[in-house]
Amino acid sequence: MKTLLKALVAIAVLGGVAFAGWHLLKSEAGGDQAASYIAKKEQFVRRVTAEGNLRAVKATKISTPRSAGAFGPMKIAWLAPDGVFVKKGDVVAKFDPSEPEKQLRDGRSDLASADAKLASAQIKSKATVASRDTDATTAADELEQQKRFAQKDPEIFSRNQIIESEIDQNLAGAKQDHATEAKQIERQRSSSNAAVIGVERAKAKLAIDHANQELKSMEVTAPNDGVLVLQRNWSGALPKLGDQLFPGQSLAEIPVLDAMEAEVYVLEVDGSGLVEKQPANVTVEARPDQVWSGKIRVVDKLAQPRDQGSPVNYFGVTIALDKTDTKIMKPGQRVRATLVLDQEDAIVVPRQAVFEKDGKPIVYKNGATGFAASPVELGVASAGRVVIKKGLAVGDEIALRDPTRALDALGSGDGSSKEPHK
Repeated sequence: MKTLLKALVAIAVLGGVAFAGWHLLKSEAGGDQAASYIAKKEQFVRRVTAEGNLRAVKATKISTPRSAGAFGPMKIAWLAPDGVFVKKGDVVAKFDPSEPEKQLRDGRSDLASADAKLASAQIKSKATVASRDTDATTAADELEQQKRFAQKDPEIFSRNQIIESEIDQNLAGAKQDHATEAKQIERQRSSSNAAVIGVERAKAKLAIDHANQELKSMEVTAPNDGVLVLQRNWSGALPKLGDQLFPGQSLAEIPVLDAMEAEVYVLEVDGSGLVEKQPANVTVEARPDQVWSGKIRVVDKLAQPRDQGSPVNYFGVTIALDKTDTKIMKPGQRVRATLVLDQEDAIVVPRQAVFEKDGKPIVYKNGATGFAASPVELGVASAGRVVIKKGLAVGDEIALRDPTRALDALGSGDGSSKEPHK
């Protein structure tokens, strides 16, 4: 009896060991033992966080004068502090006047030189004209003498004397005509020289006027009362002493504080789906406990880097706020925005349930013969979930790992799931 009992126990133990070994072998071989997920339709929401600054919707722009900058960029020599209250006419910025001052000195020097040349030319012209007048008077007197004492009587003078007298008379007349014409030519030449010098004087005066205008434009004043907000550049930095600005470039603004908006920057990789009128929530860095709602008003068409030399690009996004709290919100304050880019009811699965085969996305769907590869069309995705647009129905069971690979192969890094595009 005892022998029979021992035999039955041994058979039971061997049977249990054999069953466990079979189950282990089946599990290691894959098959239908992979963890699975039941596809279902749910609300999918993709949110993106972005940071930026507040700015006024309406503001009076302050720019460098467009009439200035004849020598290229203008260098900032003095700048009013950001956020200071200014009154109309207050100086908010000064630029380096070195080049306009040099132009003014050169213009004055050219004007003095032109005046000296004009005075010298006038003196020379008067002396020359006086000499020509003397020559003309002498020629006239000589002609008069020749006419008065002309040798014309053939009974008294010989033929040769009569001919010589006529020649002398004609020569005196020619001398008078020449002296008169020379005097007129000299006056015309003097007038022409004076005109040329006058052009030089006008050019010098124009340079002086332009230099004076440049010097006046070296100071930029406030167009009206308000809080001065300096304009940040493309990298978010405020202007400072020594920076160079081009004519017409924006320098600062005096905002109207009744309405504010947020200017934030979204990473290029997160920017797919950014469109106008999408909802957004904004918090001010100084008051993180309060949230203001709004909608996207403008999205930049091209992503650009915020830091010089950085390969990371951002989309600039402007958010119109539903409400402005003037007691809390100030231009230039740092803000953080949460943008709702995608929101829809769809079939959503974990990202690890999507794989790639022959360059196309697939899932392993459970059927009559077990898990089998099934092609799908992907939609938008978040960090842990992805929308399936086509290829799955509600209630389908899919594998969360590749059922065709053993666990040790998966653990070694082979057969990782496809990374869907956001």
